[in-house]
Amino acid sequence: MRTFCFVCLSILLMAAGSAKADDRHAGYYYPVPASVEEYPARAPILDGNTRQRRRDFVSGIVQQIAEEPYPPTYSIFAKGAASEKLIVVAVRDGFYDTIFRARALFAALTALARSTALFEEFDDEDRFTFFDLCYMLGFEQITISDGRNFAHQVELVTPSVKAE
Repeated sequence: MRTFCFVCLSILLMAAGSAKADDRHAGYYYPVPASVEEYPARAPILDGNTRQRRRDFVSGIVQQIAEEPYPPTYSIFAKGAASEKLIVVAVRDGFYDTIFRARALFAALTALARSTALFEEFDDEDRFTFFDLCYMLGFEQITISDGRNFAHQVELVTPSVKAE
C-alpha cells in the first residue's frame, strides 16, 4: 500500500512539475492556473506587431491606472521573450479571486478598448473584446490572478476556418 501511495504521489508531483515547466511564470507571479480556456479571436492580427508595441500598450494601461483618483486594484504587465504573455494580478485582497470577477474586469477593459483609436478604425468594433485587442497586438496568452490562490488563463487562438 505504501508503494502504491508513493507511486501516486510521485506521478502527481511530476505532473505539477511539468505544468510549471510549461509556464515558468506560474508560482512566481501567480499560482498555477486552476482553469484554462481558449478564445478564438474575431479580429485580425495586425501587421508590424513587435515586443515594443505590446510593451507600449501595457504602459498605456498602467498610465491610465495611475491617473485614477483611487488606488489601483490590479497590476498589469507583459512577460515572455517577445512580451507575448499578458499578466493581470490583483494588488489588493478580495479582487479578481473568482472567474466571475475576472470576467467582470475583462468586460470593463473591453469597454475601455472599444474607445481606443485602434478599434475605431473597424466598422464593427462593437463586437470585438479586450481579448480581440490583445490578439490583434500579438499577445498569445492572458493570465489573471488574485495574487494569492486563484489564477485563470486565456489562450488567444486563431479561429479555425470552416470548410464550405
